[in-house]
Amino acid sequence: MTTDTTTEVFEEHRPVLMGVAYRMLGRVADAEDVVQEAWLRWSGADRDAVREPRAYLVRVTTRLAVDRLRQAQARKEAYVGPWLPEPYVTDFGDTAPDAADRAVLADSVSLAVLVVLESLSPLERAVFVLREAFGFPFGEIAATLDRSEAAVRQLAARARKHVDERRPRYDVDPAERRDLTERFLAAAVEGDLKGLMELLAPDVRLVGDSGGRAKAPLRVLQTADKVGRFLAAVAGQRPADMSLRLLDLNGGPALLILADGKPDTVFQVDVKDGRVQCVYVIRNPEKLAFLPVDQQPEP
Repeated sequence: MTTDTTTEVFEEHRPVLMGVAYRMLGRVADAEDVVQEAWLRWSGADRDAVREPRAYLVRVTTRLAVDRLRQAQARKEAYVGPWLPEPYVTDFGDTAPDAADRAVLADSVSLAVLVVLESLSPLERAVFVLREAFGFPFGEIAATLDRSEAAVRQLAARARKHVDERRPRYDVDPAERRDLTERFLAAAVEGDLKGLMELLAPDVRLVGDSGGRAKAPLRVLQTADKVGRFLAAVAGQRPADMSLRLLDLNGGPALLILADGKPDTVFQVDVKDGRVQCVYVIRNPEKLAFLPVDQQPEP
């Protein structure tokens, strides 16, 4: 296999590898480090002996991600305030031409699901990601994790039960979600308390992630009154040099607020029955560093 072919094969599978690593780790920087390490393993391997490059690369990436996930657990235990995954720009493009496949991929990378995945063991998380998000057969997952197929099936059942019990259900038409998101964000940016109260579910939750490095609630806020008043108060403190970008993050629409041209805050919401059920506010600057800022501002 020539050097050019080696690179082309790896780049062909890079989106899948990045997708696996990010769902495993919840951080773009960590996922990119894992994919880079997978490239080094691939470039130094006896590639003529590799019959299925995709399976080989996914196996290497998954094992590296499991190792890194185990190392990261102590870091997350010391995190200041609520922890949310790092926002991830999602554009499934030709990787999921079918609408149903796109919906599965979007759900598996949503903030709501990734938060639940944090409570799984590294092996359970690996099995869940490979099976539920990418549809790998149990036999292939067993080879990837060096476990028996029976053990992998047990891990899959346990992970699925755990996720189903804890994940909120926000099945909604993408167009409806975008419309409600845009109306909510407009009201939030303007500090329109009346408009917010019309859109917020009575038991709405607001989860703020700053890591102690920016102003954000250190506890989850709950009820429409508390969340609405908080958002209205925040709007009154917005910087004069603020600009806005509407992006597709973690499988759904989100608002990126820039201050002096730099990422400052991400807002994203989960919706159900025509109301906002959960508001995510991410302000940790480390988690916003990879977001694009060169699009034209939203009107």
